Amino acid sequence: MTTAIPEQVGPLRRLLLVLVLLTIGGLLTELLLHEHWEDPWQFTPLVLLGVAAIPTLVLLARPSRGAVQAFRVVMGLCVVAGALGVLLHYKGNAEFELEGEPTLRGLALFWTAVRGATPALAPGAMAQLGLLGLAITWRHPALATRTDTHPSGGHTT
Repeated sequence: MTTAIPEQVGPLRRLLLVLVLLTIGGLLTELLLHEHWEDPWQFTPLVLLGVAAIPTLVLLARPSRGAVQAFRVVMGLCVVAGALGVLLHYKGNAEFELEGEPTLRGLALFWTAVRGATPALAPGAMAQLGLLGLAITWRHPALATRTDTHPSGGHTT
């Protein structure tokens, strides 16, 4: 026996996928406006966001098990890229601050670097995008099969 998913979840899931697409577009625009392509590390989020649009559109148009799995992979990569981006932004700011004031250490260095010229927490938006995408796929009907239920009636996905 499968657990029924309320009818409202389908439209909400589609609305959230549209939100993911809008976020992808907004982040891409922001990165392009800031000419975020100075080195390969900076080019990475541009490529990843461009790639992320594809499984998002596919999942919106024709949800399938493969589309959900591809979307999950890309959203997982967005989480990783966002976390890595925060570290890289922070590291760059810390190095810059230490050039001007080599005696900075500990909490003073941390606060100065977090508030530095490069927005240290901005890549967190990429991680947030990925987490939203992963949440959208929770108990996605395209992943359900007749054998995906526990004796208690709950889905395993």
